[in-house]
Amino acid sequence: MTDTPAKNIAATYEIEYLQYLGPDGKLVAELPPAFRDAKALLPLFKQMLFVRVFDTKAIALQRTGKLGTYASCLGHEATHVGIGASMKAEDVFAPSYREYGAQFMRGVLPREVLLYWGGDERGNDFAGPKHDYPWCVPISTQCLMAAGAALSFKLRKQDRIAVACCGDGGSSKTDFYAALNSAGAYTSPLVLCVINNGWAISVPRSAQTGAKTLAQKGLAGGLHCLQVDGNDLFAVMEGMRRATERARNGEGGSVIEFLTYRLHDHTTADDARRYRADEEVKAAWERDPLPRLRTYLMAQGLWSEDEEKAWASECGKRVDEEINAYLNTPVQPVEAMFDYLYADPPPDLLEQRAAALALEGRS
Repeated sequence: MTDTPAKNIAATYEIEYLQYLGPDGKLVAELPPAFRDAKALLPLFKQMLFVRVFDTKAIALQRTGKLGTYASCLGHEATHVGIGASMKAEDVFAPSYREYGAQFMRGVLPREVLLYWGGDERGNDFAGPKHDYPWCVPISTQCLMAAGAALSFKLRKQDRIAVACCGDGGSSKTDFYAALNSAGAYTSPLVLCVINNGWAISVPRSAQTGAKTLAQKGLAGGLHCLQVDGNDLFAVMEGMRRATERARNGEGGSVIEFLTYRLHDHTTADDARRYRADEEVKAAWERDPLPRLRTYLMAQGLWSEDEEKAWASECGKRVDEEINAYLNTPVQPVEAMFDYLYADPPPDLLEQRAAALALEGRS
């Protein structure tokens, strides 16, 4: 009887998972040194509250017919704010169409978000960094743009990184794989943030990929891979700290999977009740990022109910100012739709523009 020969193993891997703050607001692991001063995260918690107030008012604005289809970020606040807070002004951000918290951290104005969802392309002309990419609705195509920016930073020997966000569904797109492959091949300073909220519109994560984690997809390109609790601001910040430091030190790119949940519909044009069970959504509310961080901060004596009431009132006033600025922005003429397509429009578009003016009697 012969012994069974040992297997030859080409490679093995592990995907580390980060969580420090449990849903009950209590620590489940020792905090990294960089985040042991909870007071330093207080401004970020306040920013998370601001984002939620903005999101609530934006939905109300859409329901009253004063805004077009709007994509809520309810439940994503910790992930978005943590990503935005981890970047430098000179870095490049390539968002999808939901990362308002990150964009606010980078100087984008709420009125610009409203202009965009109101159908006005001027909402893409950010007050924040002009080198950031505009919102991207075709999912994951922004990942390729960020990969190109990251490669240019390396070739120019610039101390800059590129950060792109996509959803769990977006991580199944060829654009995503091409971006991570490029970053791996060239050791580019690219951070790909996969915001796994469980649903690619109406398709559950389990139905659109067989991967055990979405983070491990980066292994195919030779990238560093990490999965974090996206509702835990400590974990988000630590995951981003590791990835951005690697990128800046010339160690290459990363794929970070942020586990969170979409507490609202995909957009205001969607009705998630048709495909999500009430029990699932109810359970997700128990992992809401705001209450867990609020509980922790209160336990540290850094926050109180009175402070939150005062801040919520201040947020409401600030958002109302932004809404009024949006509503009072003069509407562009109809031919403006042609002004944001090409620097030099081709003849057929110029003909369409002339026809639009003729219909208004302004040819």
